[in-house]
Amino acid sequence: MMVGAWWIWILALGLYIVFRLWYDNWRGPLSPQEVKDLMAQVSDIKMSEYSDPKDLRAFLEADDGKEFVMVNLVRVHTGEIAHPHTSKPTKGIDLLREYGQRFVKVLFKHGGHPVLVMRKVGGYIDSWNTPPDPGWHIAGSMRYRSRRDMMQLALDPSVRDVHVLKTIATATTFSFPSQVVLGLAIRPRIWVGLVLALGSAIIHLASVIALVTH
Repeated sequence: MMVGAWWIWILALGLYIVFRLWYDNWRGPLSPQEVKDLMAQVSDIKMSEYSDPKDLRAFLEADDGKEFVMVNLVRVHTGEIAHPHTSKPTKGIDLLREYGQRFVKVLFKHGGHPVLVMRKVGGYIDSWNTPPDPGWHIAGSMRYRSRRDMMQLALDPSVRDVHVLKTIATATTFSFPSQVVLGLAIRPRIWVGLVLALGSAIIHLASVIALVTH
């Protein structure tokens, strides 16, 4: 490798390190004191209206410091609803999109991102011992860097300010945290590295060709 081409590989490595510093949780699991403080904040802003405090506390106390994926099922109000900020009649799905745009920005800030967002196209095909399909519209999954980040996001004032959009747009919903056991999709830790390596190789090759032809 020619000396002049080293810079692109050093830059790529530096970018990948920055990506991993953002993408991975380097702070470890929540401490008992952190759990206590977070639950106190949950109580202060009355988040228990939408979450069972016992389930939330158990989830935080069992923190393993690893990433997780929140699975969501949503049935949206099909009619028009008065927008909470403008009073303009607005479709429920449009209110949910507005909320989602704001939410994802804060999610990204905390090292998370959408994994899949899907539109339901049929009723239950395989089910037993479960309540009838309420008419779900959307299934989605969001990757969180850590349980700490989930709580910081939920308590973020910019998310709380638009949470009303979600609550009035959503007729029925439930969410539960999960961890990937088997997945065939290439995950960001791999594909980001591959993209950086491919880009570096192309630039390196172009620089060698330019040097040879001149």
